[in-house]
Amino acid sequence: MSQHRHPGAPGRAGAVPALPDLPEATVARLPEYLRALHDVAETGNETISSEGLANAAGVNSAKLRKDLSQLGSYGTRGVGYDVALLIEQIEYVLGLTHRRAVALVGVGNLGHALAGYDGFASRGFRIAALLDADPARVGEEINGLVVQHVDELPRVAAEESIAIGVIATPAAAAQRVADQLVAVGVTSILNFAPCVLSVPDGVDVRKVDLAIELQILSFHEHRKASLTGLPAAGGSGLTALPGGLAITDSQEAIGT
Repeated sequence: MSQHRHPGAPGRAGAVPALPDLPEATVARLPEYLRALHDVAETGNETISSEGLANAAGVNSAKLRKDLSQLGSYGTRGVGYDVALLIEQIEYVLGLTHRRAVALVGVGNLGHALAGYDGFASRGFRIAALLDADPARVGEEINGLVVQHVDELPRVAAEESIAIGVIATPAAAAQRVADQLVAVGVTSILNFAPCVLSVPDGVDVRKVDLAIELQILSFHEHRKASLTGLPAAGGSGLTALPGGLAITDSQEAIGT
């Protein structure tokens, strides 16, 4: 993570005067802009055009300009955006001006891989604690951290000022872990367990389900295969669906 002065510091043109109220879609794109900007900074370039940044982030340039305008950053015509300043603005909005402590609960195969990932530190996060309910895993050392029993969570949360909890347990244990995290004051949770968590108002949960992402890709593969198998022009254009239903090529599967 780059270390810049606070965006509200005097003398910085285009600085963010206050934390803006951004749409969720814009917030979701900011990390992509930040990743692309860091890549640009590493090449030694000090400015980048909106088109260049949009291509690097994989978004439409008009959408990018609208997103960045909400941060108070409009770029300079003929020059583009100041890379260092834009990194500073986005890191401020995302709350990355200091590293946030993370507790990872569940060190099975997925949790073990997450615990060993070195990329969190460069993105503004510090894995401060590893916890598990399995006595066989307690005491194991992963990437310099010793796995502690999940019952130690209240002490660990207080000592390490845990800001975010990551759940990488089996689905059956995830809700109990979420309850424990909430009980110790953690209000941001990243859930890798394949289940829906019930949490109080004021607690933010982001869900990462790799199986769902694969199923979505499977849909696109299925759709591409069905399109290449469509009858020639003039044919009936009927596509069979389970249950004896059928749609024409001018209809959608849901609605007409």
